[in-house]
Amino acid sequence: MVSISMKNVEKSFGENKVLKDVTFDAHEGEIFGMLGPSGSGKTTIINILTRQIAADGGEYHVSAASSEIGLMLEHDGLFTRLNCLENLIIFEKIYKISRQKTHEALARVGLQDAMKTPVEQLSKGMRQRLVLARAVLHNPKVLFLDEPTSALDPLTARGIYQLIKELCNQGATIFLTTHNMQEAVHLCDRVVMLHGGVIIEQGDPNEICDRFNAEKTIKDLEAVFVQLTGGGLQ
Repeated sequence: MVSISMKNVEKSFGENKVLKDVTFDAHEGEIFGMLGPSGSGKTTIINILTRQIAADGGEYHVSAASSEIGLMLEHDGLFTRLNCLENLIIFEKIYKISRQKTHEALARVGLQDAMKTPVEQLSKGMRQRLVLARAVLHNPKVLFLDEPTSALDPLTARGIYQLIKELCNQGATIFLTTHNMQEAVHLCDRVVMLHGGVIIEQGDPNEICDRFNAEKTIKDLEAVFVQLTGGGLQ
C-alpha cells in the first residue's frame, strides 16, 4: 500500500524552479530515503508533503492524519528556556499520552539523565535527539526525518538507527533525507536521488550500485551520484 506519493510535482520560489516533475511513491512500513546535496529540493519536498507549503502543480498525498505524523525538521522549534522533559510535556498534553510514555521517549534517545537540563545548555547532538524523541512520542504512522543523525556521534547514531528500524517494524512509514551514503544503504529499503530539483535515479540502494557497477568502477551510492551529476552530495 502506498503511504506517501508525489506525481509530477513542480515548485518555484520566484524565478527559481526548485522542483521539476517530481514523481515517487513510498510504501507503508518501509524506510524511504532521499539523497541530494544542499539546495537540491529535499526540504521543499518534506514541506509540501507536510502541508507547510503548497506545490505549484502536480499531485501529492500522505495516508495519515496530522495527528499520526511525526516531524524532525531542520529548524527544531525547541523551547530553549524549558528543560527536556518540559518540552515533551507540551506535546504529551497535545497527544493525550501518559507521562510514562514521555519518559520512555527520552530513554529511547538516551536523554533520560538529561531530562531536567534546560535546552539552552544542550549540545547540538543532544538537541537533535530531543527533537527525535518529540517526533516519536506518539508512535506516528508516518515519520519525516530531515538529516536525523547529522550531528550525532557514531555510537548514538547506531542507537537512532535501531529506533528507526523498530518504528518501521511496528508499521510506520519512515521518510528520511541524508547525505550519508552508508546510512542510506544500512537503513533504507528504497532511495531517491535528487539533483537540481530533478529525480535522477531511484530504487533499492544496493540494486542502484549494482546497476552502475558493470565495469566494477562504481562501488557505492556516492560514486553513482558523482557519475550521474559530476559532483558529490556535500
